[in-house]
Amino acid sequence: MNKARWLMSLIVLAAVAAPSAAQADPTAWPATRSPAALTDPATEGRITTLMQRMTLRQKLGQLIQADITAIKPADLKRYPLGSILAGGNGGPYGNERADTATWVRLVGEFRAVSRRSGAGIPILFGVDAVHGHSNLPGATIFPHNIGLGAAHDPELIQRIGAVTAAELSGSGIDWTFAPTLAVPQDLRWGRSYEGYSAQPSLIAAYARALTLGLQGPITAGTPLPANKVAATAKHFVADGGTEGGKDQGDARMSEAELVAVHAAGYAPAVETGVLAVMASFSSWNGVKAHGNRYLLTDVLKGRMGFDGLVVGDWNGHGQLPGCTPTDCALTINAGLDLVMAPDSWKGMFDSTLRHARRGTIPITRIDDAVRRVLRVKAQLGLLDAAPMERGDPARIGTPDHLAVAREAVAKSLVLLKNNDGVLPIRPGARVLITGPGADDMAMQSGGWTVTWQGTDTTAADFPKGQTVGRAIAAAVRDAGGEAVIAADGAAAAKPDVAIVVFGEQPYAEFQGDVPDLAFRALAGEAELIARLKAQGIKVISVFLSGRPLFVPKLINASDAFVAAWLPGSQGQGVADVLVARRDGTPARDFTGRLPFAWPADARSPITAPLWPVGHGLDYRAAVTVGPLSEDPKVDLAALASEDSYMLRGKVMMPWRLGVDSAVTARAVDLSAQEDARQFRWEANGAIAIDGPPVSLSRQGTGGFALQLDWRIDAPATGPVRLSLGGATLDISAPVRALPQGQPAKLDIPLACFAAAGADLAHVGTPLRLQAQRGFAMTLRTARLSQPMPLPACPPAAP
Repeated sequence: MNKARWLMSLIVLAAVAAPSAAQADPTAWPATRSPAALTDPATEGRITTLMQRMTLRQKLGQLIQADITAIKPADLKRYPLGSILAGGNGGPYGNERADTATWVRLVGEFRAVSRRSGAGIPILFGVDAVHGHSNLPGATIFPHNIGLGAAHDPELIQRIGAVTAAELSGSGIDWTFAPTLAVPQDLRWGRSYEGYSAQPSLIAAYARALTLGLQGPITAGTPLPANKVAATAKHFVADGGTEGGKDQGDARMSEAELVAVHAAGYAPAVETGVLAVMASFSSWNGVKAHGNRYLLTDVLKGRMGFDGLVVGDWNGHGQLPGCTPTDCALTINAGLDLVMAPDSWKGMFDSTLRHARRGTIPITRIDDAVRRVLRVKAQLGLLDAAPMERGDPARIGTPDHLAVAREAVAKSLVLLKNNDGVLPIRPGARVLITGPGADDMAMQSGGWTVTWQGTDTTAADFPKGQTVGRAIAAAVRDAGGEAVIAADGAAAAKPDVAIVVFGEQPYAEFQGDVPDLAFRALAGEAELIARLKAQGIKVISVFLSGRPLFVPKLINASDAFVAAWLPGSQGQGVADVLVARRDGTPARDFTGRLPFAWPADARSPITAPLWPVGHGLDYRAAVTVGPLSEDPKVDLAALASEDSYMLRGKVMMPWRLGVDSAVTARAVDLSAQEDARQFRWEANGAIAIDGPPVSLSRQGTGGFALQLDWRIDAPATGPVRLSLGGATLDISAPVRALPQGQPAKLDIPLACFAAAGADLAHVGTPLRLQAQRGFAMTLRTARLSQPMPLPACPPAAP
């Protein structure tokens, strides 16, 4: 071993062995154990025999997972990977709206090649089925977890798990990255809706219920039934406890708090037999979970007796000190068994092989990780001589599955105001249904629906579902009334009551991080409600959101206010509670109760709530609400800047810069010290600036343009594409026209993006730049400008 290699090995091993501020006492954690059936002697013997035949390359392949967008089945002939995933923006053969049969075909192709290659061990195939099989159009889509938390019903959760498993298996898939066991404490976190509740006790009950629903019980020597899948408890641990609610941030707290609050769901999941645990992107007291040997090995595998596999999150290992997405011995030595290297898998495989041959990763650690992966495969029947076949499109969106989702929606609704008993809507009433969310499947389903951010989900994606507005209209008519849906609130005849559906636009993960808990209306909701009230019309507000938000002005203006969360595809569940039948009674009363406290102001964390956890009215309660204080107690100027995204090399809060692993980035001097960032495309990829959605509608009609103040350092060898608000333009020609190596400005009118289909009223990604290998540029500033005259529009990207 040469000196450089020796030093690298020493550094990595020292990082694993060194004590950290996050290390404490494993006996503070619950002493649990995976079911003994998971490690029954016969299965362990089969695994031992199989491992004795495996080469080092075959073993290491079991430790690495690739995304379908970056690997083809034929690649498994050379790289015997053990697992494939389909991430939030990945669909079979590049089609995010592929049908069930296409999913079955894709999984089957990967599985067939893996059976014929290497050691002949079939791959695991995983997806984020976080509220039903949400990757698949036509599937049954449940409320997001925050709504299920409002239901306070573990038995319902178990049935939801069973439905989700059946539909996943029906599309050929055998593994889901769920349940999420986060206990969000600061609702500024963009993933708050993935948490069931702020109550650890409810998380514990749901962990057991959903694991059983997805997997069923673990039985020695018997694989899971064909309609069950492997579950994943995530994200270990304290992803819901980061400072400031920052996604992938640092949870700074004592071990006692970590165990009592944020680890509450993991012991029940382990005892129930959960087959996988996913490490968190976040840190505990400054130590990233992906490299925390104390948490992953000493606590989870040691004290808690977890015998399944520990999987990483999307290139999370690349955030560890001394690591990159393609090279990280530290994460495996810390206890990660399966590295999620979606687009970096090939480099990760090659570097891991080098580390194994040098001894940087001990063979005992490799064998332990392989054994854990194979245990999961054994439970799924993948090691059998005639492996269990999954794939039955008839299981998708069946009437009984849709009925469970409809029930879940009804049980998730929380009534916060019902002055003068305006609800339920009386039989024979004339009803106006309006607001931006009245007929919007994307708003009611939220992120992680067909696509990662969920912004382009439509009713056509779920033909067996109904939008909230259409479901209410149908129920009103069934009860002998009249109903009209009008987004602008206009109706030919004065209605008896108006239902205004509004709330947050879809988002996922860090794109949902916000500076405070104030709801900022983007579509004139306040003006709409005020106009209706001025006409003497009773107003019922249905609020779609991924968290409780400070919205007193709109609560005060409404006669009734319903927290509907993100209900998913079955809007009929909302109608079941809000609309009375011909006999004057609704199909269901309100039974939902707040899973998180509702804020009295816009500050977070919430210390003095307006309504506590567990609050909720029903039709028996005669409670008058209001008027509520409209003082946010914070400076609401912290709203995302509408017109500046990067200034002099600094990304403006709360915008965030995202860089693919194919692109390198570094601070450089353009006209002053580190006043710009240089990006080099080592492979095809993209950079993006994302944040909470803002409205650029005014700027779109006011002669504004997106201006890039930059320098082209190396010419593009292929197309250069620029996206804003969901529309993409081909800017290859104007980029080629810029002087290479000299600072220059490029202005692209917002109207060009609008003409290409951008939704300027809800822009969460004001800049996304795609290019091919070899392109390099230095970006100083990205913001809106008003160039005179406006330049011509580049063509829309094909």
